[in-house]
Amino acid sequence: MRENFLHYIWKHKKFDVLHLKTTQHESIVLVSVGRHNYNSGPDFFNAQLKIEEQLWAGNVEIHIKSSDWFAHHHEQDKAYDNVILHVVYEHDTDIFRKDNSTIPTLELKDYIHKDVLQKYQKLFSNKSKWINCENDFAQTEDFILNNWLERLYFERLERKSKTIEDLLKTSKNNWEDILFKMLTKNFGLKVNGDAFFSLAKATDFSVVRKSQSNLLSLEALLFGQASLLEEDIEDSYYQQVKNEYSFLKQKHQLSNENVLPLQFFRLRPSNFPTIRLSQLASLYHNQHNLFSKLLVSETLEDFYKLFGVSTSEYWKTHYTFANTSKTSEKRLTKSFVDLLLINTIIPIKFSYAKRKGKAINEQLIEIVRAMNSEKNSIIEGFNNLKRVSKSALESQALVQMKTEYCNKHQCLKCAIGNSLLNK
Repeated sequence: MRENFLHYIWKHKKFDVLHLKTTQHESIVLVSVGRHNYNSGPDFFNAQLKIEEQLWAGNVEIHIKSSDWFAHHHEQDKAYDNVILHVVYEHDTDIFRKDNSTIPTLELKDYIHKDVLQKYQKLFSNKSKWINCENDFAQTEDFILNNWLERLYFERLERKSKTIEDLLKTSKNNWEDILFKMLTKNFGLKVNGDAFFSLAKATDFSVVRKSQSNLLSLEALLFGQASLLEEDIEDSYYQQVKNEYSFLKQKHQLSNENVLPLQFFRLRPSNFPTIRLSQLASLYHNQHNLFSKLLVSETLEDFYKLFGVSTSEYWKTHYTFANTSKTSEKRLTKSFVDLLLINTIIPIKFSYAKRKGKAINEQLIEIVRAMNSEKNSIIEGFNNLKRVSKSALESQALVQMKTEYCNKHQCLKCAIGNSLLNK
């Protein structure tokens, strides 16, 4: 038995509300269950109920056992002085107010509808399952599932926008600076994301802007800040960017002491930090005022065109400074741009629109639905149960559901879990 199940039972009145009595055999007429409180304090605010002939208005606290009141030290907390009913699954002791009057207690054990209890026990019966509802997931109605996934997508988008809100505070609302930091982080992908982000934080965007017109200078800035120019390599391009960075470092008083080390190990050559940093430099060299251009871009093709960049000439025949390689045009792929859209561009457009009081949700849905579904173990797991992930919207929503609901057994807060209990 979980306390959040009792919250669900109380909130949705999944018990016999017509014949309620307190543990002192007083009749209870439930007028309003109150407002569910997800923060500290009693579980439900402003409930209304009649005990015998007395109408009460106040708060309701819910526990598995009555003695949990003392286990949680509520007797020492003034926030619980206005509790008018203690709702428990099992009553094992009386609870008193400070004036020694008894707080009425409702023992739910004998009032809960048996079919709801059976469905709940079935849902949580096997902890070894990949998700609690895996045996019933395929039977979920498409209407319920699609609406829930769209809501989860925006829930995930809200979570990503919190990072942007934090950056706004430290960047004095400079959206170009925030875009640079977020893009740089995501150019590093999972392996080098933190290192690239530390590079962006250590590099004032004003220096990036001043270096944009010269691609070699911009590459020198990024490579130098990433500590990739600290060896003695006999290569003319290497010597050029090394000398350029030395000049920039002195001119702008640059420091890279807090930049995390980069990783090459176990990466595909196309994801080497040298290649990604050159592509990032090319993007900012080709697209001045990138943030403004992103704001007016509304279709997937607009973004693919904007991010249609490759490395500089040198990196078409190199993956590292030390060795040459077969010539290849190392352009940003559509799948990579999709990742940038999911993790940077759409969250930034969403946050900016919200700040300006504009509604662009439909525009964002159109863009994210036009992108292919991501491929990872979570998406594969859900698709094995029911072919549900058709676009990036569903894949992002499914990741949110698995990490924030399924893994944390928050089935009672999930539309799918609720639909199973309400069948």
